Amino acid sequence: MYKYRVLFALILGCAAHAAAAETLDGTLKKVKETGAITLGIREASFPLSYLDAQQQPIGYHIDICKHIADAVKAKLALPKLEVKTQAVTSQNRIPLVVNGTVDLECGSTTNNLDRQKQVAFAPTTFVTNVRMAVKKSSGIKDLDQLGGKPVATTTGTTSVQLMRSHEKGKNIDFKEVYGKDHADSFLMLETDRAVAFVMDDNLIAGLIANSKTPNDYAIVGPALSVEPIAIMLRRDDPQFKAVVDETVKQMAKSGELTKLYAKWFMAPIPPKGINMNFPMSEPLKALIANPNDNPAESFKK
Repeated sequence: MYKYRVLFALILGCAAHAAAAETLDGTLKKVKETGAITLGIREASFPLSYLDAQQQPIGYHIDICKHIADAVKAKLALPKLEVKTQAVTSQNRIPLVVNGTVDLECGSTTNNLDRQKQVAFAPTTFVTNVRMAVKKSSGIKDLDQLGGKPVATTTGTTSVQLMRSHEKGKNIDFKEVYGKDHADSFLMLETDRAVAFVMDDNLIAGLIANSKTPNDYAIVGPALSVEPIAIMLRRDDPQFKAVVDETVKQMAKSGELTKLYAKWFMAPIPPKGINMNFPMSEPLKALIANPNDNPAESFKK
């Protein structure tokens, strides 16, 4: 009789496992079937997501995404999970998430209401201010000095709109020039094709720190916006979002996020061993204490 009870229990267990597998939906179903998850990575978003000397993706958000991948592997009880990477740009990152090419976008994307119409976001893991980088020799220190001059930003970002909507920028006639990625935009400033580069202050700081002559540049002007930066995923995928959200919340609660922040923002990082010395902001400390996926618009209230 005992033998039959054991057999019956095994059958029930298998049936329950099969039923659970059948109820998988969205990204988790895709990952279960393929045994792979794809991370969208940026090549020059220091120090959130960028390439090291061996051209491998590293950074603060790459580490967080790897934790999420581990959580997915455990959730699906997979003996092995292949973690693939796909380079994305500011212009194509949302389409590649929407069409299923990328499962997690681990770059430097602002969570705002407009983007929430197309994609979903993990709880915020970084907060930045949008400002501008200039060459010190230019003497530029504020927006009202940009009239008639070329200003660089990256295609697919919101920086120029923020400049035009800012009180000091409304009546300034500057010329917009676009780089295909952040490195390309900074190169325009470096080679004097632009007098300023407008972007998230942490990204600017990273590009300056890794430039040939870091002391030639300064980050100036008012903060055009406070931006919550988060890992991006597909909309209407509650099973996957639950795993993502719970992973980030647990990392916040355990202190892992704070440790990773210190690793990437307050210590020497590859490839040049530069320390960005970029202390955690008060808004980010508050978000780690109480994680949420509120959009940028909520920061303006």
